[in-house]
Amino acid sequence: MLRYEYKYIIPTSKIIELRKMILPYMNLDKYAVGREGNEYTVKSIYFDSPSFDFYFEKIEGIKNRKKVRLRAYNCEDPDNTVFFEIKRKFNVPIMKHRAATIFKHAKEIFADSRINGYILNSKQFPELGDNSKRFFYQVFSKNLRPVVLVVYEREPYLYKFDPTIRITFDKNLRSIPFPAIDELYNDEKAKHILQNNFIMEVKFNDTFPTWMIPVIGKLGLRKQAASKYTMCLDSHDIVKKCNKPDFFINSKW
Repeated sequence: MLRYEYKYIIPTSKIIELRKMILPYMNLDKYAVGREGNEYTVKSIYFDSPSFDFYFEKIEGIKNRKKVRLRAYNCEDPDNTVFFEIKRKFNVPIMKHRAATIFKHAKEIFADSRINGYILNSKQFPELGDNSKRFFYQVFSKNLRPVVLVVYEREPYLYKFDPTIRITFDKNLRSIPFPAIDELYNDEKAKHILQNNFIMEVKFNDTFPTWMIPVIGKLGLRKQAASKYTMCLDSHDIVKKCNKPDFFINSKW
C-alpha cells in the first residue's frame, strides 16, 4: 500500500506545546503505552553498495529510490523479532516491503546466505516470504554491506478516527558507522545528531489531516527533507572517507 510521509525538523523546546495541540485528536500507539516517556527505541542497520547508490539516489533527488535496512526495537534479546525492510519511494508516496525473523536467526542468515526456514509466517502478512527474497536479492546481487546504525526514540500517536493516520516524534537521533550485524542493539558509542531538535513525521494513506494545518501554522513548522540515513552518513563523513571504498572487499557481516 502506498503511503505518504511529511517530515518536519522541530526545536525540542516546542515539543510540549505540540503534544498538547495534537492530543485532542490522537491516541498513544499501543506499542508505547506503559513505556517510560511514552516511547520506544528504534534501531536500524542501513545497507548500501560500494558506490553508495542509495545515498546518491537521495542526494541527487532521484524520484524512484529505495533504502535497505535491518530494523529492531528496544533492548537486545536473541529471540527478539527483527525485520528485513526495503523502503521504496515513488516520487512522493512510499511503500514498504517487510519480513520478520528473530535476531539469532537473522545473524545465521547473513552468515550462511540461506533464508529458508528462518522467516516468520503470518496469515495477516502472507507476502513475508516474498519480501525476504526481495531483501536478500538486493543485498547479495548488489554486494550491499552495513554502512551505518541509526538509533532514536520514537513517541508514536494514531488518529482517533482513522488509525492509518500516524504522527511520530523521533528524538535523540544518533548513529555508529560500519556496524556488524551482531551490533544491531549496541549504541553505547553512538554520535548524537540534530541536538536540540527532533523529527516529526505525519503519515497517511490518502489525505493529509486538515486539523494539522493550523497546528503547523501556529508553530511555524515547515515540511522538509529529513532522511535520517543521509544525515547520519554525513555526520560521520562516511561517503567522503570511502571515496575508494576498499572496506567492502573484505568486509564481514
